[in-house]
Amino acid sequence: MKDTFKHQGMRQQLVETLINKGIKDKSVLKAIGKIPRHLFMDSGFIDYAYQDKAFPIAADQTISQPYTVAFQSELLQVQPGDTVLEIGTGSGYQTAVLLELGAKVYSIERQHELFKKTSKFLPKIGYRAKKFIFGDGYKGLPVEAPFQSIIVTAGAPYVPNPLLSQLAIGGRLVIPVGDDVQVMTLFIRKGPKDFEKHEFGDFRFVPMLEDKN
Repeated sequence: MKDTFKHQGMRQQLVETLINKGIKDKSVLKAIGKIPRHLFMDSGFIDYAYQDKAFPIAADQTISQPYTVAFQSELLQVQPGDTVLEIGTGSGYQTAVLLELGAKVYSIERQHELFKKTSKFLPKIGYRAKKFIFGDGYKGLPVEAPFQSIIVTAGAPYVPNPLLSQLAIGGRLVIPVGDDVQVMTLFIRKGPKDFEKHEFGDFRFVPMLEDKN
């Protein structure tokens, strides 16, 4: 599990690609430039680790395209010390970005194989979330709510009400909504029952499955 000068150089090229695609948040770009994405992928894909593409991981899931990770992270506007709920731990790459941004991260994964693998792997490379949870992301994590930010890293056919209710006032939920193609959607909680909604174009995610456990 090495991180070489070559890898670091490839990461800087990836950062330049993201800047050219419109990512502006310096903290997000710095996180992408620091995290050894090749360690999150099967060794057969290491040559592709710093291309701006999604790739398969275990349990028929994918490690998201770096642009998508950066785009969602930028929308969250994470401040150091914020509590963030991540729905879909997956490979743990997005988790690592949130931790680099200084967030206290609670991450839920519903695929047991991925949950076991990632919750062991991330601490090994120095990334420690507050908690990894094996469970149903549609229910969120009411015992730790409210959250300053909630990020959903799978395509949701609809917006789960528990996630909206677990946002702090002023909090931000970033969620891709739709079936085959998703619209990246941001909800900002303005009051107990008042949410502001913004949409940011089409993306493609693996589906967010329900009641798996």
